Amino acid sequence: MAGSFRLDGKRALVTGANTGIGQGIALALAEAGAEVVAVGRSSMAETEALIAKAGGICHALKADLGVPKERQGLIDSAVARFGPLDILVNNAGIIRRTDALEFSEKDWDEVMDLNLKAVFFLAQSFAKHVLARGATGKIINIASLLSFQGGIRVASYTASKGGVAGITRLLACEWAAKGLNVNAIAPGYVVSNNTEALRADPDRNAAILARIPAGRWANPADIGGSAVFLASSAADYIHGTILPVDGGWLAR
Repeated sequence: MAGSFRLDGKRALVTGANTGIGQGIALALAEAGAEVVAVGRSSMAETEALIAKAGGICHALKADLGVPKERQGLIDSAVARFGPLDILVNNAGIIRRTDALEFSEKDWDEVMDLNLKAVFFLAQSFAKHVLARGATGKIINIASLLSFQGGIRVASYTASKGGVAGITRLLACEWAAKGLNVNAIAPGYVVSNNTEALRADPDRNAAILARIPAGRWANPADIGGSAVFLASSAADYIHGTILPVDGGWLAR
């Protein structure tokens, strides 16, 4: 059974792999045997070094997925340069924090374009490649606890992550019979750039920790294991699931 969790011979593209959750997932996939194509808008040197240290293979692609011309053709380019893809992890995302009364259209559009629109069209492009060669594939989207809850001061982020959960289910319904597994991970509160402001606020940090049964913030590595599972043959009959990895937050 242990072999069912291995990813040897697979090639995975991970967006937002330069830091945080994306980096943790990229490293975990590489440790499980996958060749990783790491995509991000800033240097991928740290991720490449971590994967090399673990004995894995990593190829870096620089792209700002919030910019349409950089997003369009990304899958084509990755396949042309590195070979067929078996796994797509849609992780790249941003967050904007402002009271709803003051929230700007610019902040709404930027978050929705990257967190939701890019997720759908990268999944579409990946699926076309996989199906064209008569293969099977795994798509893992990164949702959020705010796919289930409202949150405060993050209007576009909440809307986008609710949308990620929705399109994950829709694509699973359309593609499950075609050999494509589409699922999502909903991380809890993870130590990352996106949560730096919360961790720096003593009151918010204390309130969050008090709500987490595990008693700590997650590390990116905590999310990596779930990604390996959903990318592996052990999850072949799992479709349309939004898997919380939250230290027990939603159970509270």
